[in-house]
Amino acid sequence: MTKPATFDVERIRQDFPILTQKIRGKDLVFLDSAASAQKPRVVIDAMVRAMETQYANIHRGLHWMSERTTEAYEEARDAAAALMNASGRSEIVFTHNSTEAINLMAHSYGRGVMKRGQAVVISGMEHHSNIVPWQLLRDSHGIELRVAPVTDAGELDMEAYEALFADGKVGLVAITHMSNVLGSVVPAERVVKIAHANGAKVMFDGSQAIVHRKVDVRALDCDFYAWTGHKLYGPTGIGVLWGRRELLERMPPFMGGGDMISSVTYEQSTWATVPHKFEAGTPAILEGIGLKAAIDYVQAIGFDAMAAHEAALTEHALARLGQIDGVHIVGRAQDRGGVISFTLDKAHSHDVATLLDRQGIAVRAGHHCAEPLMRRFNLDSTARASFGIYTTHAEIDALADGLIRVREFFT
Repeated sequence: MTKPATFDVERIRQDFPILTQKIRGKDLVFLDSAASAQKPRVVIDAMVRAMETQYANIHRGLHWMSERTTEAYEEARDAAAALMNASGRSEIVFTHNSTEAINLMAHSYGRGVMKRGQAVVISGMEHHSNIVPWQLLRDSHGIELRVAPVTDAGELDMEAYEALFADGKVGLVAITHMSNVLGSVVPAERVVKIAHANGAKVMFDGSQAIVHRKVDVRALDCDFYAWTGHKLYGPTGIGVLWGRRELLERMPPFMGGGDMISSVTYEQSTWATVPHKFEAGTPAILEGIGLKAAIDYVQAIGFDAMAAHEAALTEHALARLGQIDGVHIVGRAQDRGGVISFTLDKAHSHDVATLLDRQGIAVRAGHHCAEPLMRRFNLDSTARASFGIYTTHAEIDALADGLIRVREFFT
């Protein structure tokens, strides 16, 4: 894609072939990018081209196709490192998604580095993927799980967060960088500063944040950062765990098998160097190549331009939805990304989503894999509209007009 001189959303939309479809006879209004973003043509073409011209298994082959594909796959690692301003490819562990990255952390850092009696701190706005692995660690390894509460505005309660460190037992903070329900962005630098001052390491679940803003792990000064490719306009089946190399080297492998070993005998095995010791078996080769294309694509557009576009969309959506009687927006964080959860009087969120779908408008409905957060706001579900680089102001207006029609159905 040729880099646009300015952010031209109509030009960008041309890069996404799926957006030309009609749904139920209506123009598609896709407002579910927080669940999974659509894919630009360059990602689709990169994966197809690799399958058609050079596909082979990687790392262990000595023939031309294997060497070519290995190079393309490892270039994805370089691209991920550059995206996050990591020191280099050795700090980039490829996983299947951010869920696997967090499970890797719970298994390898939690069981392999942390000591029984230490505590892990999460927040009250976590996705289930950043709750359940730590519960499993708690139950199997004697690690305490502590939860930093969320304010009525949907922001991290920083005073309560800091108080959780008072006894000196916290070994790790595992916390979302941006809520997938509220759009709230945590004050990441302050979170890290408090944790480090109390001897704890910090891992961010960046599944949402890395889509909406530039992430610099060295500027954040965090220790680990997890994210998933399919939300960043890349394919499913590929995710990233960044970690400081010295910490990755202390951690035992997550899974055993091919490619993560240095040598194997019946008596013992030794491990490959990082990051490969965490990557057992044949990896998601084509997905890695697709991820590289996605990273190149968003880097060409520029995160400053993307963030400005989504901030304008969010401001417009909050204004339009806020004018509709019966619509209630959940969370009013000062720093937020392009994710808005809402309820409609007298209507279940599933009914809202179904009736919007009949108008060609795709939103998410349910608890969004964040049941504890739903209970914090005395809800069982919400509808959720989430934006991408291809979202337009006209689509926000279509959502608002659609909600007015849905409201009329229930009155």
